[in-house]
Amino acid sequence: MSTTRCLRQLPVRSTPRATIQNALGQRRFQSSQGSTYGAAKKLFKAYPYSVSLASFFILCGAGGLMYANYFYNSYIIGAFHNFPEPVAKELRKALYFTNQDLKPHQAIKFYKKTLRVAEDVGMDPFSDEILGVKFQLAAFMEKIQKYHKAIQVLEIVRNDCLDWIEEFGNTPENAGKRTRVLGKTIGISVKLGELYAGEYVKEPELAEEKLVWAVEATMKEQQRREKEGVKPGEGEWLTPEQIGGAFEALGNHYEERDQHYLSSPLFLQAINMSPPKSCHTAILMNNLSISLAQQSPPPTPGKAPVSRPTLVSNARAWATKAIDIATNIAPPERTEECDLACAVATHNLAEFAEMDGDIAAARLKYEEAKSLSKVMGFKEGVSNADAALRRLSEK
Repeated sequence: MSTTRCLRQLPVRSTPRATIQNALGQRRFQSSQGSTYGAAKKLFKAYPYSVSLASFFILCGAGGLMYANYFYNSYIIGAFHNFPEPVAKELRKALYFTNQDLKPHQAIKFYKKTLRVAEDVGMDPFSDEILGVKFQLAAFMEKIQKYHKAIQVLEIVRNDCLDWIEEFGNTPENAGKRTRVLGKTIGISVKLGELYAGEYVKEPELAEEKLVWAVEATMKEQQRREKEGVKPGEGEWLTPEQIGGAFEALGNHYEERDQHYLSSPLFLQAINMSPPKSCHTAILMNNLSISLAQQSPPPTPGKAPVSRPTLVSNARAWATKAIDIATNIAPPERTEECDLACAVATHNLAEFAEMDGDIAAARLKYEEAKSLSKVMGFKEGVSNADAALRRLSEK
């Protein structure tokens, strides 16, 4: 399929698509952009002309990780009528000093006061409302770049949730609450993994610990329900997309640590959980393509290693499939993720062609990738394509 079709379908946008973060006046995870460039440099040094946009694209997937952001922002408080007035009064002040007149000391003071008053009036500490206040406090710490404080808040909430599940979660009357609290605990763990892995914290072992726990807890509950059936009052478990988000987060973590043979099956699981025709599925397919192209799996006794040409061929197939899906999604379902999937997958196809020595095909794909990047305002895509074209001209 010619990627010029993808170019023609790119929508003209005068303003960026609204996101949950924008609607709430919050910044996205601060380390995503910064760590992107460091990772890209590392990859480019290891693979001089192989998959030079890998880190950028994979971290875009992490930055847009559906479940982490869903968890982190879906309980931000807008419905004050869910709170007793004494609690709502303090929360309004906290949000005012968060979103209207940024004063960190005052905001933190009123978040803490909100929680104290909530405890005094007997609100359930594991209700959506009170957990939401705690999540908002952690989000605010992240906003003001107090990442360790954000981690501290989330670790306390996570431990409290785990203690409640262990002590009270197995009683029949708490079945629905257990489902809700466990789901939030998994979301907290995904977010902690993101924070621990960030460039301002750099605790990859702790990040892996939290992300592995999130995946294992998700699958353990899923398998229990499949084996035993859903108990009365338990309610619905996480959606397939939310489950896939946990796989994706762990896959991103392994990819950043160059453990591509571990990230590939996780990306594949995330693809299986994602809607078959969505822009994010195209992103996941390209991430899998990148992961396959860089694999050097450890030897397995009694099994022949997968050849390099086979890995690159599989990577090319997934990149092509990503373009095919992204190309055929029309507005309003089409988002920037489709545009980025087209541009980056096309660039990667060019690099696969260059690796195979097909310079003419590589040049054509680099030109297409550059055109796609120009249309969507993706400056790094243009820069990488230009660098690749200069490299080809010297051969």
